[in-house]
Amino acid sequence: MIEWITQTVGEAGPVGVFLLMFLENLFPPIPSEFIMPLAGFAAAEGQMSIVTAILAGTLGSLVGNGLWYEIAHAIGSRRIRPLVARHGRWFGVSAEDMDKAEATLRRHGPVALFFGRMLPAIRTLISIPAGLAHIRRPVFYLWTLVGSLIWVSLLAGAGYLLREQYKRVETAIEPLSYVVLAGVIGAYLWHLWRSRRAARR
Repeated sequence: MIEWITQTVGEAGPVGVFLLMFLENLFPPIPSEFIMPLAGFAAAEGQMSIVTAILAGTLGSLVGNGLWYEIAHAIGSRRIRPLVARHGRWFGVSAEDMDKAEATLRRHGPVALFFGRMLPAIRTLISIPAGLAHIRRPVFYLWTLVGSLIWVSLLAGAGYLLREQYKRVETAIEPLSYVVLAGVIGAYLWHLWRSRRAARR
């Protein structure tokens, strides 16, 4: 995974960073914790400026989250709730999860959106209940932008400052990327097994 991300960033530059961060928000197992430090390292190597890397990553994150938000906003909570009740177990979501997420967003919308950008998995999934709960667009996009900008800047800055040391870090975290992916798949399969078991009972 690390090699593929490195190649994409190296060959496509800022466009590659944008696309990877966009995909990260559609398919969470591609983690920003790997993408943006590599983009920062590429900036340190002169392949792009650090500001360009940060802007590309932030825009990719904003567009990816915005896509989920707009889809959920168009569908609405009332229409999707029956689908969640029937098929939600395949996506790790229950009607109770929806209720809790929507209640949290209505009560602490800006705070939840801001800090949600910095939490693994949550940073993508929070956009869906935000759309379903019809959180106002200015609120959603403003706090998603601010949270994403800070998170992306921290990650890219770390890769930029490491510079020569980053190749050592890359070698060390390559196996970790497969562990993360295996963990995500394992957690999903465990959830499916528990859901089926509960349904039989």
